[in-house]
Amino acid sequence: MSQNLYLNWAIVAVSLFNALLLTWLGLTVLLNSDRRAWGIWIASAGLLLGALFFVSHSAIAGLGFTLTWRSTIFWWTVGMTPVILLPYAWYVVILWYAGFWAGPPARLRQRQKWWLAAVTLLLLAGLASFGLGVLLLVIPAPELNSLRLYVRWSLAGIPLLAVGYSLYVLLCIGLSLDALRQPGPSERVMGTVARQRARPYLMAASIMLMLVSLLVTGAMLWVVQDAHRRTFLEIYFVSRELVARFDLLVSTLIGVVVLLVGQAVVSYEVFTGKTLPRRGLARHWYRAIALSAGTAVLISAAYTIQLRPLYGQVLVAMLIAVFYALVSWRSYVERELYMEQLRPFVSSQRLLDQLLTPTAPQEVDIDLPFRALCRGVLDAKMACLTAVGPLAPLVGPPLVYPSAAVNLPPYTPLTTLAGQFTTPQTLMLPLDPAQYGGAIWAIPLWSERGLIGLFLLGEKNSGGLYSQEEIDIARVSGERLIDTQASAEMARRLMLLQRERLAQSQVIDQQTRRVLHDDILPNLQAAMIALSNPGNENGRIPDALALLSDAHKQISDLLHNMPTTSAPDVARLGLVRALRRAVENDLAAAFDEIVWEIEPEAAEKAETIPTLTAEVIFYAAREAIRNAARHGRGVAGTRPLHLTITISWPDGLQIAIVDNGVGLPQATATTGNGHGLALHSTMMAVVGGAIVVDSIPGERTEVVLTLPSVSVSSEQ
Repeated sequence: MSQNLYLNWAIVAVSLFNALLLTWLGLTVLLNSDRRAWGIWIASAGLLLGALFFVSHSAIAGLGFTLTWRSTIFWWTVGMTPVILLPYAWYVVILWYAGFWAGPPARLRQRQKWWLAAVTLLLLAGLASFGLGVLLLVIPAPELNSLRLYVRWSLAGIPLLAVGYSLYVLLCIGLSLDALRQPGPSERVMGTVARQRARPYLMAASIMLMLVSLLVTGAMLWVVQDAHRRTFLEIYFVSRELVARFDLLVSTLIGVVVLLVGQAVVSYEVFTGKTLPRRGLARHWYRAIALSAGTAVLISAAYTIQLRPLYGQVLVAMLIAVFYALVSWRSYVERELYMEQLRPFVSSQRLLDQLLTPTAPQEVDIDLPFRALCRGVLDAKMACLTAVGPLAPLVGPPLVYPSAAVNLPPYTPLTTLAGQFTTPQTLMLPLDPAQYGGAIWAIPLWSERGLIGLFLLGEKNSGGLYSQEEIDIARVSGERLIDTQASAEMARRLMLLQRERLAQSQVIDQQTRRVLHDDILPNLQAAMIALSNPGNENGRIPDALALLSDAHKQISDLLHNMPTTSAPDVARLGLVRALRRAVENDLAAAFDEIVWEIEPEAAEKAETIPTLTAEVIFYAAREAIRNAARHGRGVAGTRPLHLTITISWPDGLQIAIVDNGVGLPQATATTGNGHGLALHSTMMAVVGGAIVVDSIPGERTEVVLTLPSVSVSSEQ
């Protein structure tokens, strides 16, 4: 220690700061990792070894020559072990992070495998020499003088151990820089992006370590050259102030390295193995920096001014209590902020009131919570929420943030993108922003029915990465919004249908009453009077017959106009035969050719579908074929029209109705067709099925009706 109290205080404070922060980082990497691979263990052990070094450094710097001989040997041994192991641990962790051992042999492995072997040999030689040196210090026996001569071997006047250690450290740091400059492939979902964002921090940390290595090497050379004239103890006493300043400089540079590595760890999760970073971890990191700095400054000041131990302990306890109170306060503030951001999602949307409005059921507005999600929670530059699969006809057009002016991707690329998500374990996929309107990530949305939607996200306004919490919120909120919109739209359509049926029933009932009261009953009464009059029988009978005939016709018309409740031929013939008979009898003349492709297994299993479900499918398929017959030839009506009906059973009934007509407008194809198919898609959803329309204007239209086997078995 020097005679300068401020310098002594700074040395101990920086050393304690590094020790506390490295301890927090080492435990955080280990405890927060998903899969504790060997690279995680090495990274955590390296950080904890660094903390151990600064613990010994604090003890030596604080106590100095007040230590006993054995205590000095102990703390120097504790401090030198990390000094030897840490460069190698840094090199191995950087290789592991850069993908040295991941996947097939990469260029990085081919480039550095022999260097890794050479550095490993240098490490083993250094550990052997260090162990031998400690043994010679502990056992000062004359019989070991030959070994002491071995330790003192030199090259050009410089001890061979100093040359070997300098070469070993420079190789570890230099090769780490090469691995960071040209890394291998990443196995993480956001690994490539996270690596690009974290690389400046790790590169800066490696450069700082290289600078520290050069400074230590230069200091070793200066001490060795000066040792030819005087002892190491004399060098220390003469240059005590210079040594203290050099120690503070090196400790400060290593403190900067710790801050850089910590920023990479918490901001991009480079060593924890997590798929995505978590924004809560960054907040804890900043709090750990504040607590470590405050504790180190307080303890160092208390020791430097020789404050009584009790006072120092009281001050540290008070600091921890104040810090804990501040952390608790901030946690409540952040909780209230989260609740404010999520309020649009947890507040009631009054779905029942909207469905029971006196005029007509209103559509549910999910645009407001979607915009609140994108603006307040995700901080996204652009976003698009689109439904796919069975719920697409019910949800409607995609939701776009910030406005509909964003270039939406066409329907076909979205369908292709949806096909890449085969399992719910796929968290997200990167996108080409030029192809998908500025979106860089696609998040799949799932339900019990399978894939129900896609959440496309652009870059963040802040330029950072999406955190794990943000992706989870986006996925859960997107699934909820799609489910809410689909359920509300289904209920709205059923309410409209029910009101139309009620209105139709009331009109028919009033019409029946009016006709019976105003037309039929007077005619019957007149006929009865005519028949009951005894005079002029020859003239009465024809008049009475005419009145009765007119009444009969009016009753027949009433019966004809009343809604029928008779079932189609589905119950008698089965779904496949009833559909084929309806097409051949009523719609065959509308097409130039009709091709049926029916799998025998599908025809057999279709007979097991309950009658009510089969009738819903029958009406939906007939409506799709009628639409093709009505609109397929276009306005001119001269286009040749061919129809192909394919019935198969790939894990459930599937009826594909394809025509080579003029197709549907893009909006109709993606949002759910006309009023007829919109109603039938609702009924299909009620029975557990779905209708998906895929149309290429000017080329073809395909309507696919699906009923999963799960829905068939559950109804039986």
